[in-house]
Amino acid sequence: MDATPEIIIPNDLAGCRALIEQLTFTVTSQTSAMDALRRENQELAAAYAELIQRAFRHRSERYLDDPNQLRLDLGGTADAADAAEGLTQAVQEAGLPVQAHTRRRHVRTPRSEALPEHLPRYEVEARVPEQSRYCPEHGERTLIGYDRVEKLEFERPKLRVRVTNYPKYACSGHADCGIASPERPAGLVEGDRYDTSVAAEIITAKYGFHLPVYRQQDLFAGSGWTPDRSTLLNLLVASAVLFRPLVEYIKQVVLTDDCLGTDETRVTLLVPPTIPDVDANDPKSQRTHEVLSEAAAAGRRSVGARMWAYRGVNIPLNLFDFTVSRHRDGPDLMLAEFTGTLLADCYSGYQGITLRSDGRIRRAACNAHARRKIFDAREAYPLESSVVLAKYQQLYDIEDRVRSASVEERLALRQSESIPIWRSLGEWLQSKLAADVLPKSKLGEALGYLRNHWEPLQTYLADGRVPIDNNEVEQLMKQVAIGRKNWLFIGSVAAGERAADFLTLVSSAVRNDLDVWAYLKDVLDHLLAGDTGYATLRPDAWRQAHPDAIRQYRVAERRDRADRKQLRRAERRRLRSMSTH
Repeated sequence: MDATPEIIIPNDLAGCRALIEQLTFTVTSQTSAMDALRRENQELAAAYAELIQRAFRHRSERYLDDPNQLRLDLGGTADAADAAEGLTQAVQEAGLPVQAHTRRRHVRTPRSEALPEHLPRYEVEARVPEQSRYCPEHGERTLIGYDRVEKLEFERPKLRVRVTNYPKYACSGHADCGIASPERPAGLVEGDRYDTSVAAEIITAKYGFHLPVYRQQDLFAGSGWTPDRSTLLNLLVASAVLFRPLVEYIKQVVLTDDCLGTDETRVTLLVPPTIPDVDANDPKSQRTHEVLSEAAAAGRRSVGARMWAYRGVNIPLNLFDFTVSRHRDGPDLMLAEFTGTLLADCYSGYQGITLRSDGRIRRAACNAHARRKIFDAREAYPLESSVVLAKYQQLYDIEDRVRSASVEERLALRQSESIPIWRSLGEWLQSKLAADVLPKSKLGEALGYLRNHWEPLQTYLADGRVPIDNNEVEQLMKQVAIGRKNWLFIGSVAAGERAADFLTLVSSAVRNDLDVWAYLKDVLDHLLAGDTGYATLRPDAWRQAHPDAIRQYRVAERRDRADRKQLRRAERRRLRSMSTH
């Protein structure tokens, strides 16, 4: 075992001073190295915990403002105790009494388990065994009545063929007059062999229930008709052509909203054997040609295309768009005439669009993204993360209180209560506790995200129409993600554009709580008949004229869920206010 090196103490004052400085430097260096190793160990532990959470644990981002819920025991040091005390104070600040807010509690109607009265019924009589008909002592028993027991049965969807007889008239003895017959209505495909109800079912199944065409083939076969897959695809293509003007109209309506939320997700696009030429009338075609040509030259079989969603915040319609890449030319073209606030994540393409708009577009960043980054870093930096999460909790409590308020009331409360919280958060970001976070750590990157997008994250404070986050649009992306897991890829650029049109109609119908099949069938009927009154065919307007097609149970579910959430937060605010007094 090596002996500890002997320290020779100088006899002169200058030598002692130099020795002390050297030892101080050594201790400081070792302490810094130990701190770095400890932080590195915490980062590795956090990464491991994140992998475990992704694989096995619940992914909820719910945060409870208990200062000890994420506390990491660092050995009971004084620094840890001081930090815990500071955190407790920050949590108490986040729990300062707020303006009283009450809401009438929604009383849920007990759900009836009775089978709906409108369903057809037929009666059968139960088989009675002999021992029930006859008594061993008194002989045959007398029937005194029945117990009625209803049981729901399921039959596969039934298909039927409508045969329309078109009378033909002729002038007897005058063949030159020809034959007169009623005009045949336009059909979806040549021969008019398939009703719009069939097309509406195919679209709803694929883009509402995420069933690929080959699975639909099996479903139809179970009802007695085994269509060729090309037949189903032809009906999809024909419907898309019919829907195109309506989708273009919806696009123009959505772009008139003064606030749009947007997001995108990846979809796999197969590289075609023949690369489409550049179309001078299609601004997207140049980028499409470049991306697919490059992929073909590299021998790739597919590319990572994108499906973009644009959600009107104040107009209840959604719009989807398909591009072959994530390049900004997709939203650049879509938003060329848009004027208002663009709510999105901090993708650099959106920032470029805002800068080039000459003030026409104002960018609002999504606070859910910023909060999520802090939440993901809580394992390695529990105390520091909890300070920021507590402030975000108060900001979201304010949004919860003004959810049903007018635009003016929402703006006033944000100005009076949210702005001071943001000011406090800004001061904390300049504090020593925040400055000591390693820049390349997960929390360091999260705090950098906050600092880099500080102004766009607060855009909503100056406009009561702008939401605090972009979560509603992220929910739209789930519709694409679930479908992507089923149909796996998009076969061509044209198919991607058709998918965007269908998603526009289906997601907008779902947003308005409509029976998607009933909406699509009725709109197809109107379009086939030559109706160009697109203003009455958009989902939100169609809803007003067809109240029987509204899924009332969805309306009730959303209302009950919002009420439960609001009551839970109100109770939390009440308890927090009591704890600070």
